[in-house]
Amino acid sequence: MSASKPGVAGAAGGGAPGRGSDLRKLVAGRRPGVKWIRRHVLDTDDWSREEIETVLDQTRAMVEILSRPIRRAPPLRGRTVILFFAEVSTRTRVSFELAAKALSADVVNITATGSSVEKGESLLDTVRTLQALGGDVVVIRHGSSGAPYFVAERTESAVINAGDGWHAHPTQGLLDAYTLREAVGELGGKRVVIVGDILHSRVARSDINTLVPLGARVTLSGPPTLIPVAWRCGEVPAGVTYEPELDRALDGADAVIALRLQRERQESGLLPSVREYSRVWGLSEERVARMRPGAPVMHPGPMNEGIEIDAAVAHGSRSLIEKQVANGVAVRMALLYLLAAGVGGPDGAGLPNPIEKRG
Repeated sequence: MSASKPGVAGAAGGGAPGRGSDLRKLVAGRRPGVKWIRRHVLDTDDWSREEIETVLDQTRAMVEILSRPIRRAPPLRGRTVILFFAEVSTRTRVSFELAAKALSADVVNITATGSSVEKGESLLDTVRTLQALGGDVVVIRHGSSGAPYFVAERTESAVINAGDGWHAHPTQGLLDAYTLREAVGELGGKRVVIVGDILHSRVARSDINTLVPLGARVTLSGPPTLIPVAWRCGEVPAGVTYEPELDRALDGADAVIALRLQRERQESGLLPSVREYSRVWGLSEERVARMRPGAPVMHPGPMNEGIEIDAAVAHGSRSLIEKQVANGVAVRMALLYLLAAGVGGPDGAGLPNPIEKRG
C-alpha cells in the first residue's frame, strides 16, 4: 500500500466585499496572514505552528456553538460527510458524527462489519464506492498504516485520518493540544509526560507532532520494550526526551498523558506481566503528586483502570479525560469546517468569531 503523502491544494477565496466576505475571513479560523491550504488532514508531522494554532482558534468558536441551547450551525448544510471506519471505534466515530451534524452536514456511516469490506471488497473498490457516493469529506479509520493516503490519492473528496495502524491519529493530537492549552495556558516551555506503550501508539506520535511545534517539551516514559529502538538509544525527535523511570519523569511535570496498554503486549513477551506494568508505570495518586500542583492528567481512552491509571486518578480533580471527549467534538467540527467550507465556502452564518486574544 502506498503511504506517500499527497500534496495540499491551495485555494483562494474570492468574493464580493461586504459582510459575507468579512465573515469568511473570521470563520475560517485564520490568523492574520495565515491561509488554510490543506486539502486533507492525514498527519500533522509537516504542519507549521501557525496551522496548528489556526485549528485551535477555530475550535474555540466551535466550543461556543456547543454551549448554546441549540447546538447547531448551518455552514455545512448540503454537504455530505462519509465516516468509513474499518476498525472498531466508539469515541472517535461518534465524535465525528456529532461534529458533522452540529454543522448541519449529512452523514453516511460505513463500517467494516456488515459492509462489502466483510465480503472481501478491496480498499480500492471501497474508495470507488465512496467516490460514487459523492461525499465532500471522507473520514477514515483503518488498521493499515498509510490507508488514508491511499484513499486521498484516489478521491476528489477531502480526507481526514481518524487513525491508521500505528502511524497517526492527528485529530487526537489536536484535541489533546487544545485541552492542555485551555487548562494550563500557552504551552511554550511546558513539560508534558507521555507514559505507556509508545512503540505501538499512533496517539503518542500525533501528540508529539502537535505539542512540540507549540513549544512544549515532551518526556516519554515506559518499558524499554515498548519504546522505539532509536528513541530509547537517544535518537529522539527534537523537543523530546526519554526517561524510563516514571517517578523521575513526573517530577515537576506540567501534565501527563497515559496511553492504553493493550493486553496482547504481554502475550507477545514484551512485558513480564500486567501487574508488573501497573506497579512500575501505572499512574497512582502518589505518583501524580510529584507533578506541579494542579497539573492535569489525560488519557485518550479507552482506559484500563487499575492498569495504566488508577480509578482515583482517572476520576480525580486533576483529570481532564472527560474534557478531552467533549473537546474532541469541537476540534473535529473545526477541521470539517476548514476542509469543507473554510475556503471558498459559505459565509459561515451562525458561527462566532474565533479570532480573539487569549488572556
